[in-house]
Amino acid sequence: MTTMTMTLAPDEPAVPHTSRHALPKDNGTKSNLCSAPFLPLSKGDPTGFKPFWRSVGDQCKVTFDSCDYMSYLTDVGNVCWFLEKDLEDAIRQLHRTVGNAVTDDRYIVVGTGSTQLFQAALYALTSPGGPEPVNVVSAVPYYSAYAEETDFLRSGLYKWGGDAYTFDKEGPYIELVTMPNNPDGQVRDPVVNRYDGKLIHDLAYYWPQYTPITSQADYDLMLFTFSKSMGHAGSRIGWAVVKDNEVAIKMTKYIEINSIGVSRESQHRAAVILGAVSDSSQSNIGDNFFRYGKRMMAERWTKLKEVISRSKVFSLPKYIEEYRRFSCEDTEPHPAFAWLKSNDAAADIEDLEIFLRGYKIMARGGSLFGSNPKHVRVSMVGDEETFNLFLERLSSIQDTIIDNKNSI
Repeated sequence: MTTMTMTLAPDEPAVPHTSRHALPKDNGTKSNLCSAPFLPLSKGDPTGFKPFWRSVGDQCKVTFDSCDYMSYLTDVGNVCWFLEKDLEDAIRQLHRTVGNAVTDDRYIVVGTGSTQLFQAALYALTSPGGPEPVNVVSAVPYYSAYAEETDFLRSGLYKWGGDAYTFDKEGPYIELVTMPNNPDGQVRDPVVNRYDGKLIHDLAYYWPQYTPITSQADYDLMLFTFSKSMGHAGSRIGWAVVKDNEVAIKMTKYIEINSIGVSRESQHRAAVILGAVSDSSQSNIGDNFFRYGKRMMAERWTKLKEVISRSKVFSLPKYIEEYRRFSCEDTEPHPAFAWLKSNDAAADIEDLEIFLRGYKIMARGGSLFGSNPKHVRVSMVGDEETFNLFLERLSSIQDTIIDNKNSI
């Protein structure tokens, strides 16, 4: 059993409270931002977890000899023949430890991130095809990349069908259910609910640092990613948990044709890290990744809510407390993204993404999620300095707007 010990460097606090690029104290007008950096908060790049992984030192270090992993093949007897056995074991063990998904008697298909697995799933659920492409739908607000990824290949098998709430076309369909949802962090259920539909459950954020783990997910096709579970986006590893043999075979075939498998080095690195996280979570000795991640996300949400509570300009969704099986406590979600809205008090803000860009805050606009442009999605998982800068600018924007209204 591997137990990770967390040791932060003296010059690197886990949650620093100051910034080298803070706004001037006098006011937050745009004129003070000329030399300030843009804040890249439109993407979910999970660099906020880097202090933890730096702190464990060599405990998850992975080395390779130049002759390692030269073959395409891993296990020709497995449905997913390019899946490393140590990664498969680590994935199953992690889900048993966390209690967030059933993996017994299920197939594991590995992909180059969950994006490739999403395409593989669409192929598997629609081939060999019919007279018309199958509509792919998701309830608003849906993940902003779903529409582009669905239509990117211009496949004759499937096409983007839009909002699940308004979908009323006859025939087979696929509904994408993201739980918890990206961008708003809410728990989602299927919307269309017809006999001729198939479901893909995107569970990228169904991990203890983001949301209460209330039950083991047990759906036909579930997608997970190393990027959001552990913060290692650069390794490009995702996995699907699949019930049906034929679906798993077709997904594997898609990845075989698309990329002839998945990097074996990346798989081995993921296996070492997932295994270490499972072991440290089971031992309950010292800090572990999920405890660190939950604390980091909770602290960030507390700070953001404090800023928003003083605001008449912005608001956030409401979340309810639920019982966490993993940590045996009642707590509310701490989503990876903030679904920020401009209120009626700021009626002149018609497009919040454009408005925030004027203050060098790069967020992703609500219209990309099929929603209102008065919403934006803001990443909560970036580095600490960028997050604190965001809070400072948000406070300054609010103060400036209020001051301007009072002076009229």
